[in-house]
Amino acid sequence: MYVPEAFRLDDPQRIAAVVRAHDFALLVTAADGVPQATHLPFMYDPEAGEHGTLLAHMARPNPQWRDFEKLAAAGREALVIFQGPHSYISPTWYGEGPPNVPTWNYVAVHAYGLPKVIEEPERVRALLDRLVATQEAGLDPAWSTAGLTEKYVAGMQRGLVAFEIPVSRLEAKAKLSQNKTAAQLAAATAVLEAAEAPLVRQTGAWMRRALEDKG
Repeated sequence: MYVPEAFRLDDPQRIAAVVRAHDFALLVTAADGVPQATHLPFMYDPEAGEHGTLLAHMARPNPQWRDFEKLAAAGREALVIFQGPHSYISPTWYGEGPPNVPTWNYVAVHAYGLPKVIEEPERVRALLDRLVATQEAGLDPAWSTAGLTEKYVAGMQRGLVAFEIPVSRLEAKAKLSQNKTAAQLAAATAVLEAAEAPLVRQTGAWMRRALEDKG
C-alpha cells in the first residue's frame, strides 16, 4: 500500500481499533500466480506475537485455504485488508485558503502473514466460540453454541477450515487531509461530523483526531 509519510498510521492502539471495528476483511492470496480473495470476519489478538495474530475460518469447499501450503513452500505470504471509514471530500468543504481538488479520505490496514490451518478440534471449537461471543456481545439474548448437540457441532466443524495468521507486518494508512491547513481541516471535519451517513461521520471522527494531533 502506498503510504505517504503524512498519512502513515503507526499507533498500535489505533491500528487495533480499526481492525476490531471493521473486522469483516478481505483475505488475498496468490499462489501459482492466480489471485484468490475471500471476505471473512477476523478476530485480532494484538498480544500474540510481535504484530499480533489474526484468527478466522472459511468453508472447507472454498479452495483458497489450499493456497496456504503453497505459500509456505514458496516463502510467500497472504494479505488481509481491513477497510476502515471513508468518505468523498469536496473542495468546497475546506473553506478559505489554498485551492484544492476533490479527493477521498479513508482509513485502511493491511496485514501480512502466512496462514496456518488449525487442526485440533478443541482449538477449532474454542475459535468458533470466541468468534460467536465477540459478535453476540451486547445482544439480549446472546446466542452461543451451548444449545447445540456435540454431534451437530462436530459436523459443523468438519465443514470448515479454521486458521491463524501470525502477522509479520502491518501497514496502516489514515488519509485525513492532514496535508491541509488546520483551518481547512477543521472546516472539512465539521461537514463530515454533521453528515447523516454513519460511515461519513466516522470519517469525520478520525479527521477530528487528526486535527487534534495537528495541534
